Amino acid sequence: MYRRSALTSAMHVDLNTLYLLLIGTLLASALMTLWERRVHPKRSRELGILAAGFATLALGCAAASWRHALPGALGSALSNLVIVSGYLLVLHGVAALNGRSHVRLSLAVLVLLALAWVIAGAKWQEVMWMYPSAIPISIASGMTSFELARGDGRKRFQGQQIAMLVAGAHCVLYAFRALILPWLVAKFGFDFLMTASKVTMYEGVLYSVVLPMTLLRLVRDESHGQLLQESQTDFLTALGNRRWFFEQGARMIRERGATRPIALLAIDLDHFKKINDRHGHETGDRVLKSFADIARSVLGPETLLARIGGEEFAALLPGYDAFQAKEAGESLVQAFGETITLSANGAGIQATVSIGVAQSGGDAPTLDDLLAAADHALYRAKSLGGNRLEEAHADARSAAA
Repeated sequence: MYRRSALTSAMHVDLNTLYLLLIGTLLASALMTLWERRVHPKRSRELGILAAGFATLALGCAAASWRHALPGALGSALSNLVIVSGYLLVLHGVAALNGRSHVRLSLAVLVLLALAWVIAGAKWQEVMWMYPSAIPISIASGMTSFELARGDGRKRFQGQQIAMLVAGAHCVLYAFRALILPWLVAKFGFDFLMTASKVTMYEGVLYSVVLPMTLLRLVRDESHGQLLQESQTDFLTALGNRRWFFEQGARMIRERGATRPIALLAIDLDHFKKINDRHGHETGDRVLKSFADIARSVLGPETLLARIGGEEFAALLPGYDAFQAKEAGESLVQAFGETITLSANGAGIQATVSIGVAQSGGDAPTLDDLLAAADHALYRAKSLGGNRLEEAHADARSAAA
């Protein structure tokens, strides 16, 4: 019996201890978030806002533990305003990850909360502290979850989903505290309120650990994704590079199989060395970027388009039969041939392009088969003077296979 009582006593944690634990975890989260700024300079501003939010929450919790030291409702009002400011800073930091801001809303929430405390005064400060003060926390947490759910078209990461659930659960808990808990306390008494307060504090400790960790993971995953994308992108034209094209192209052909058509364009800019020699490499780079922009516009977003060499490009056209592929390639030849690129000294450069096109036959092709057949057609287009498109013959496709 004595051992059971001792165990129960050891497991009992009062609210002051929970406050200290919450303050410690929030300060640790703020410091870790600040440290991450060194590693992720592109997200330095957003991480700084989040760190300020966690630190402000810690300051508010510290003030809450001493709120009765100030006269009247002043201590409760100030600590509640600081805590809500911390939640709003976290919301602002998450919104900043999406390129948005909620400054006006945050100011409006703080002004309304301050007015509510003035109206409550010393007479109703405990009621205000226990119930209505949770409403702005619920609103800020709900909007944080909403911002994480929106993500502004970014790739959805696992950390983002966990953070969204944590913020959403926090929103629901504080909405429960503000709207439902008063009725339950009136029915079951003060002991129920103390139990609910401890549950809220335990959840607050989890929130102060899980949310910062998942937000940091989100930033890390995003940075990793950006590095991966940069490793697969040609720096000059912002098209895919050779490695990306062969990896994604092989996957696309494998997934489509033999029953669904696919075509490939092998592309080469005509007389590009003469452009570099006569007008300089800066002008040559402008010509390459101009071609990349036109190719993106003509071929559309579904095309797998890459720069695979100096002035060599390739485009994989899923769902295109021979006629459609030829039509798309000829449109590209015409559009680029009509384009004037300005050199560094303002002179107009008119370049042209040659294209070879190959289309999958009855058997499932490989990317190497299609590229080899398209290359044969490209060489023929170049030998005929360039500025044209040539189709791969059936025998060329067979020889390539």
